[in-house]
Amino acid sequence: MKLIVGLGNPGEQYKLTRHNIGFIFIDEYLKENNISDMREKFKSLFVQTNYNGDKVFYQKPTTFMNLSGEAIGEAVRFFKIDPKTELFVIYDDMDMQFGKLKIKQNGSAGGHNGIKSIISHVGNEFVRIKFGIGKPKTKEETLGFVLGKFSPEEKEILRDSREKIFNLIDDIKDDMTTQKLMNKYNTK
Repeated sequence: MKLIVGLGNPGEQYKLTRHNIGFIFIDEYLKENNISDMREKFKSLFVQTNYNGDKVFYQKPTTFMNLSGEAIGEAVRFFKIDPKTELFVIYDDMDMQFGKLKIKQNGSAGGHNGIKSIISHVGNEFVRIKFGIGKPKTKEETLGFVLGKFSPEEKEILRDSREKIFNLIDDIKDDMTTQKLMNKYNTK
């Protein structure tokens, strides 16, 4: 089993913002693979698929970012998912330049409230797929920055990143180990 989660905030006003990078990539991957039957379940939009005899779940928590762990925790407990090897979370990271990708097995929340919530509900050991969104000039601009729309340059980088993210999700479905995923996708 695999649970692949994209983090974001529900609602039209957040749809194409930096903080919704997880939702964006999940939506685009599902569209590319003709998966269109997401339903409300586990405080989220959720769909179950089968891939080579394995169950693969896709989830977009609708709890708002800061409570993402509630939705993910419900799905993890219901399906008896092992977070360490079967939970993969795609989200934005301000500490990396825009478009940079980094995979980690565990670690701190790094100030990301969605990750803090997940840690409080399923523990610290799950696979993090961080997508860099860059930083605002000052700390006071953080909220407006993460909830801001993409610049034209960022939109281009996003388009160029789609194939890499799609390949990464395919590799997860093909049971590539976390270490191999890190070796393949973590660039210097």
